[in-house]
Amino acid sequence: MAFRAEHVFRWDLDKTYLKSEFDSFGDLVKAALETAQDKQAYPGARALLRALSRHHGHRICIISGSPTQMKRVLAAKLALDGIKYSEFVLKNNLKNMVRGRFRALRSQIPYKLPVLLESRAQLVETPPETLFGDDAEADAIIYNLYADLLSGAVSSSELERVLQAARAYPDQIEHTLELVERLERADSVKRILIHLEARTPTANYTKFGSRTVPIFNYFQAALILYSDGVLTARQVLFVALEMLESPEYELPTLANSLQDLLRRGRLTTDVAARLALEANEAATAGALAGRADLPPFDEIAWAFASRTRELGGAPPLEWPSEGSTLDYVSLVDQEHHARRDKRRARALRRRRRS
Repeated sequence: MAFRAEHVFRWDLDKTYLKSEFDSFGDLVKAALETAQDKQAYPGARALLRALSRHHGHRICIISGSPTQMKRVLAAKLALDGIKYSEFVLKNNLKNMVRGRFRALRSQIPYKLPVLLESRAQLVETPPETLFGDDAEADAIIYNLYADLLSGAVSSSELERVLQAARAYPDQIEHTLELVERLERADSVKRILIHLEARTPTANYTKFGSRTVPIFNYFQAALILYSDGVLTARQVLFVALEMLESPEYELPTLANSLQDLLRRGRLTTDVAARLALEANEAATAGALAGRADLPPFDEIAWAFASRTRELGGAPPLEWPSEGSTLDYVSLVDQEHHARRDKRRARALRRRRRS
């Protein structure tokens, strides 16, 4: 079946939309036993995803490394949050265990990349895409590789080398290469947003270019999507209000998040000033009704405008040269070694505690 879409949004779940811990066996057991009501979304993520999912031309595709056995509770959580989605794919780790494919239990690239390509093959024409992931796994590598395959910047022979570096099984490699051969090439991936759940330094993402933006929270994600013309000022404010309902955020915190994007050159002062103006206009017109226990919209807009005025234009970042392609084999090797080192460090901490 083929689907039409004005814009496709692809979301990971764990550590991207949902607060999840998988650092130990106990964490895995806890996650498996949680109910839909137990699971918590990051502040602002629900308002953002709801805004995206309510547009009739948007296609929401959720691709997660969580096991298929959790689909019922995860689907119930999304329903509780008012999220409507078009596609929901989870990882069949039970099948991997039965087949003795233990590398596949942890490996994400050989799993997520063909799922992305299969989903893309179901689309009519070549709509733009925005991708959401996190820094706990290899999402930045996977999403950029997917984007470069769509645009034709990565060849099939290079892809085969990357999949071998990612420890993919031979049939996974063959299947992925077959999917690439059927692609309709287009530069479709417009934005990749990486939630810094593990607080990875933002400088680590400069090598991916301006398309990939690391974010500390979902107000920053909303700001980037506003800059891209995907969200309205009103929708950005609803994300901000949801975050202000959380004890983790106050109005100065959100203003700092705006300033952080300006300092990093990820947002221009012109865009920030326009947001403040449009937000204030919406508040003045009475289009938005704030709650008594939250700052009024005009106060929020004033805070953003004030913070924008405090900071002049940031120096431009030095992006990779035009037409350059990432060395995905090296990136996959680095990610593999980093993941191994993290596992060893966790095991050492557990031994010291015991």
